Amino acid sequence: MWIVLALLSVNLTQPIFMANEQIEWIAEHRFAWEALTATHFKAGFDSLNVRFVGNWPFGPSWAVCVDSTRNLVFVGSGGGIYVLDVSQVSNPVRVSEIRTRGIVYGLHYDNTTQMLYVADGQGGLEIWSIEEPPAPVRVSHHYTPGYACGVYVSGGYAYVAAWDAGLRVIDISDPSNPVEVGYYDTPGTAWDVYVSGCYAYVADGDAGLRVIDVSDPSNPEEVGYYDTPGTAWDVYVSGCYAYIADGDAGLRVIDVSNPSNPEEVGYYDTPGCACDVYVSGGYAYVADDWRGLRVIDVSDPGNPEEVGYHYTPDSALDVYVSGDYAYVAAWDDDLRIIDVSDPSNPEEVGYYDTPDSALDVYVSEGYAYVAAGDAGLRVIDVSDPENPEEVGFYDTPVLAFDVHASGDYAYVADDWAGLRIIDVSDPSNPEEVGHYYTPGEARGVYVLGGYAYVAAGLAGLRIIDVSDPQNPVEVGYYDTPGYVLDVYVSEDYAYVAASGAGLRIIDISDSSNPEEVGYYDTPGYACDVYVSGNYAYVADEDAGLRVIDISDPSNPEEVGYYDTPGFACGVYVSGYYAYVADDWKGLRVIDISDPGNPEEVGYYDTPGLAYGVYLSGCYAYVADDWAGLQIYQFYGMGIAEMSTLPDKLVLYHSWPNPFTSGTCIRFAIPQVDGCDKPHVTLSIYDITGRLIRTLVDDVLSAGYYSVEWHADNDVGQKVAQGIYLCELKLQARGLHTRCTSKLIHIR
Repeated sequence: MWIVLALLSVNLTQPIFMANEQIEWIAEHRFAWEALTATHFKAGFDSLNVRFVGNWPFGPSWAVCVDSTRNLVFVGSGGGIYVLDVSQVSNPVRVSEIRTRGIVYGLHYDNTTQMLYVADGQGGLEIWSIEEPPAPVRVSHHYTPGYACGVYVSGGYAYVAAWDAGLRVIDISDPSNPVEVGYYDTPGTAWDVYVSGCYAYVADGDAGLRVIDVSDPSNPEEVGYYDTPGTAWDVYVSGCYAYIADGDAGLRVIDVSNPSNPEEVGYYDTPGCACDVYVSGGYAYVADDWRGLRVIDVSDPGNPEEVGYHYTPDSALDVYVSGDYAYVAAWDDDLRIIDVSDPSNPEEVGYYDTPDSALDVYVSEGYAYVAAGDAGLRVIDVSDPENPEEVGFYDTPVLAFDVHASGDYAYVADDWAGLRIIDVSDPSNPEEVGHYYTPGEARGVYVLGGYAYVAAGLAGLRIIDVSDPQNPVEVGYYDTPGYVLDVYVSEDYAYVAASGAGLRIIDISDSSNPEEVGYYDTPGYACDVYVSGNYAYVADEDAGLRVIDISDPSNPEEVGYYDTPGFACGVYVSGYYAYVADDWKGLRVIDISDPGNPEEVGYYDTPGLAYGVYLSGCYAYVADDWAGLQIYQFYGMGIAEMSTLPDKLVLYHSWPNPFTSGTCIRFAIPQVDGCDKPHVTLSIYDITGRLIRTLVDDVLSAGYYSVEWHADNDVGQKVAQGIYLCELKLQARGLHTRCTSKLIHIR
């Protein structure tokens, strides 16, 4: 484990971006901030008036383990796990996938019980049955007091390295009901744990190796320690020795034959940063970050020597050795399978491609288009938001930062590769049909009226004619001050989020000659902007959400703000609410009905780093970095998530309301004596009483429901703006009851 390595080199102040820079400051910046703040977090998901709906959580790979009996590999991928058949190591085949609630930092597989134990970060400990590999079953979970980073199972107990909460001992004799029975609060940061005999060996970050007596699991006690010179990320015990992956200090070999007095007997200073170690057959296999896999001969523990190495395409973070193969989790360059039958000449023989971080998202016609960094464009079917499924992807040349879907095309801002135009008419087979290399790094894109407006870093705003998608042509540009990160277009103006230069307003009525007409220098770092009515809502990083009156574009003025607790990276406005992607503080919902006094009315602490957000119907789609795509639903003020069945018919307040394109209608169906499923109708009427649309006409079990209305009638025609009545009716065994509410459709 190596979650906070970025702290060693990252400057948290805003940089001046140079045109030749390849370092992705945004990713590193968030990375460091998560590490700085995570010690204040515990496992579990804090929320207010927002519920989790579903996820497609896949991202970079941190962890790997093996079922050697059945030739299965479990590779962590962001907030999920891919179950792979490696009967042919040259061609791993996906058998199934597991979706966890946190980020998969550690894995332990029990071959005997066929149980997979997941150190799931914010999701705590998750236990999955792999009895049927094509259909893994989640057996249970346990929220640990700190983030679950590593796990080891021995003798009916799961030992969890829980970050700043030390070592937690969980009784798993009944896997369906895990119970904490003891803990030891280590002095450092518990990243990983290995159990041998009566002792748990904890890699405790800056506090080195801690040796904990767990002979009485209810009362673990430290009996010894060794303060390694680096940062202890991982530990593997073999015989009388503990092998420590000690960050910049490489591999350390500690004699633990006397647990009360562990002593270092040898070391090998690997060229990279030792993140993980696995010992097999006289060799220590070290995942050495950017220096790949290192093979160290430890047959003489006092004099370890490197005998071979293999450079992985990206950072080697975890390693598991089984037979002749080393399975390496290599961040956003997938699972790499290395033949180590000749330790002096390890060679890659296979790999499995996992996705990268989710940086932004756009939803259209039942599909979520995710800009996924190195993994390009991912197309996710969200017709069932509780179970989104990837149906296709296109691997763009560089780094997909932003995406805008329009018609049959997805337009991707792809960093140095500029604007990429992807035909998504067949979502299962997206294909690039055109591209335009912008002079700067393409970071944001907005498409309207045959033009793509590209936020191009130091090259300002570029206007690309995309009327012929196969032959995009630049027709104009405006060289704004600052580093341009995003753009929103409304009528004749482009509103540009220009980082340290704030909000810039560009007149684009003549696309060949755009001109700046006004600006507002926000106090923070303008990352994103959304325009609704007479206001521009700016995600201003550490200055939160800023509300700018743009009724006079030549003289924009701030009228209100809300200082979100994290870094405001993205914003989307729907009705009277602004949804803010707030980095490590997740999704925040801000009531903007009074623009001069915005107030937070809901939030959800997402498992990753919330970079982008898009509202479609009832749901908020969050691009959550390592945790992929997360889907949430805002209940509205005063409505809590229900865990019991309702006792009466309820038609909740719809949101947004008033609405433009669509509104979400939530309702509750009670239990009815003698009738399992009463007949329910949900209908829309105009103010004359004329039936406009029947949304529900079915028998329903007791529970909570939601349905979207997109301001259309029963034949799909859009209705006029105005006031409409929503009626909910229930009929069962002589019982007739109804509820009504008012809906306001505006343009």
